[in-house]
Amino acid sequence: MGSNSCLNFAITHHCVYLSPSFSPNSKLHNPNPNHNQFLLSRSSFIPIATSSFALHSNHTLSHPRSKKLPLRNAPNFYVAASAKAVPLKVMISGAPASGKGTQCELITQKYGLVHIAAGDLLRVEVAAASENGKRAKEYMEKGELVPDEIVVMMVKERLLQPDSQEKGWLLDGYPRSSSQAAALEDFGIHPDIFILLEVPEDNLVERVVGRRLDPLTGKIYHLKYSPPESEEIASRLTQRFDDTEERVKLRLHTHHQNVEAVLSTYKDITVKV
Repeated sequence: MGSNSCLNFAITHHCVYLSPSFSPNSKLHNPNPNHNQFLLSRSSFIPIATSSFALHSNHTLSHPRSKKLPLRNAPNFYVAASAKAVPLKVMISGAPASGKGTQCELITQKYGLVHIAAGDLLRVEVAAASENGKRAKEYMEKGELVPDEIVVMMVKERLLQPDSQEKGWLLDGYPRSSSQAAALEDFGIHPDIFILLEVPEDNLVERVVGRRLDPLTGKIYHLKYSPPESEEIASRLTQRFDDTEERVKLRLHTHHQNVEAVLSTYKDITVKV
């Protein structure tokens, strides 16, 4: 799968409808004469059989958990049971330079999810001087790591906001440890799918070591795969201090340790790409 290909998921939605267009009195032709109606919902087809509905001699249709429905020309109607769609909840993890940023953008656009990155969330909370932000700032000013319980509370509160609950969410790069994953589970926060992007280490090192930043525009270049457009731009490009082979290998080692710890929590819903 290329980095510009958006990941597709099997998303199950249920809907209820009664379509009189299938009546013999209708001028519309029924394209599906089978007594199983297939509903298309985003990327998935869901077969819903009508056999669980009972057809009565007085031209009513009922289900064990529903009221009888009076139907004209009842044998020719198709009825499908339904419920409101549940918003999709996704977690995604990937090593530095694995293409996670690109995938997050594509997934967010395709499914309309709220994109939540723990690092960005931390900066927003500190800037907003929220209660969690103030606590986090105390540690950051000392050069210490922000404790898990503070970050978990930030993430939990963001996931429970109305837009996340209504649209669904994409949690980017979090949790990073088994304790963080366990804390989210304790709060009742569980994804539908955990996506792990896997890229050979040699490829990751090459991507990171060749990465350059234009300090004037903020644009990211790569000496091999996305070189600067002119000599003028090339002359002012800079390299991040940790974009060296030695440092990236240390970061990859830490990433692999974190992922292994988290996978035990989400092993049943993990998709490796």
